[in-house]
Amino acid sequence: MNSEIRNLEPKAVWNKFADLNAVPRPSKKEERVIAFMKEFGESLGLETLEDKAGNVIIKKPATKGLEDRKTVVLQSHLDMVHQKNNDTDFDFDTQGIEMYVDGDWVRAKGTTLGADNGLGVATIMAILESKEIEHPSLEALFTIDEETGMTGAKNLDNSILDGEILLNLDTEEDDEIGIGCAGGIDVTAQKTYKTEAPAAHSKAFKVTVKGLNGGHSGMDIIKGLGNANKIMNRVLFEGAKAGMQVAKINGGGLRNAIPRESNAVVVVTEKDLKEFTSAVESITKAIKEEYVTLEPNLEVEVKDTEMPAEVMSAKDQDLLLKTITAAHNGVFRMSPAIEGLVETSNNVAKVSVENGKMEVMCLTRSSVESGKWNLANTLESTFELGGFEVDLSGDYPGWSPNPNSSILKVVEKLYVKQNGEEAHVAACHAGLECGILGSHYPEMDMVSFGPTIRGAHSPDERASISSTQKFWKFTLAALKEIPKK
Repeated sequence: MNSEIRNLEPKAVWNKFADLNAVPRPSKKEERVIAFMKEFGESLGLETLEDKAGNVIIKKPATKGLEDRKTVVLQSHLDMVHQKNNDTDFDFDTQGIEMYVDGDWVRAKGTTLGADNGLGVATIMAILESKEIEHPSLEALFTIDEETGMTGAKNLDNSILDGEILLNLDTEEDDEIGIGCAGGIDVTAQKTYKTEAPAAHSKAFKVTVKGLNGGHSGMDIIKGLGNANKIMNRVLFEGAKAGMQVAKINGGGLRNAIPRESNAVVVVTEKDLKEFTSAVESITKAIKEEYVTLEPNLEVEVKDTEMPAEVMSAKDQDLLLKTITAAHNGVFRMSPAIEGLVETSNNVAKVSVENGKMEVMCLTRSSVESGKWNLANTLESTFELGGFEVDLSGDYPGWSPNPNSSILKVVEKLYVKQNGEEAHVAACHAGLECGILGSHYPEMDMVSFGPTIRGAHSPDERASISSTQKFWKFTLAALKEIPKK
């Protein structure tokens, strides 16, 4: 129950999080949460602005005694990833997130939780509302559309902020201080295909790949988790050898989420049925053995279904399955400069085949600009060889690490003081907005930190209660340690 959430400590943060999660806020549909945030700022009597992109900025003067400190920009994004389990009846456009407490974790009932980046937003709201927290002059920057294009950050007004230091509250490990991130680009391949009537004396089946973990296509890509689109393609590839015909495929969803489920409708002649069944069982067994430790709940299900009116032509089907087989998914290159950091990767996020049209959507990430374009060009070449038209869009830069950052030194020292050990200072393979914001304000000094969140971008998303307490304490202490102007 959300009322249970409101009694958690720190109450100021969890109450604001509950308020925020009552407002539907899908990426590119942020009208309601923008209005909610503007009303919040105005209700406090604070200067509240909305730029042309839809970003909301709320400014609050320094508390007594900290007027001589540098102005701080507190930044988080308003939108959240919308993912749900197939058996969950939920409408993200109209319903608020239903939360519950599970030990030290806050979870949602069958959907993403929105802690990414809602806990950052809620923390900033709590600071803005407080009359007791000490802080320098603040500019709260709430960006939109971070999850599906970062258009809010890209189109931020270049003159709306005066802050010299930016604290991004979008890191998901409470012992980590972020100083760099990957850039990204969307790869979209589209193609039309010829259809034909299903073969005579055939049966239709619905093939389902399910039970995968899913997760964040940046932070979790290093884990080697199963990708439902690639697994489905392997099943169909073997089935096609037994004369199977594809009628429809619908797998995955958002570009920044590793796909957990995929569905396909296929047709098999009665004479090929035994060979098809054997082929599917064989490849399913092999895939399960490959993923036995990573994906113990993986299932490949084949059930009877209604006969479709049409299937793909044999030539188009062959090209599609071979193209997706060839399209790289997962880690492409590890960083030779930073141990354990993924440098370049790709997520084959969505595959759609229906009514004579097919589409494959990918998100390519890299902390090295040339590496990003190398993989994007590799994918473009792969899809074009398969007869697809390819669009490269949504390009955004990475955030280059600055180990000599002044604010980094401040928060590093503070972390040791509060926790008795050093923080993990790192770049990440996620797409934080800092690199883009830095292109608007190149002199702004930036770091990123946040509470521990697991399973972001999946219905398994959960936020640690004890970590949120640690994060809150650290954030308030950091505001009192901001250097003088």
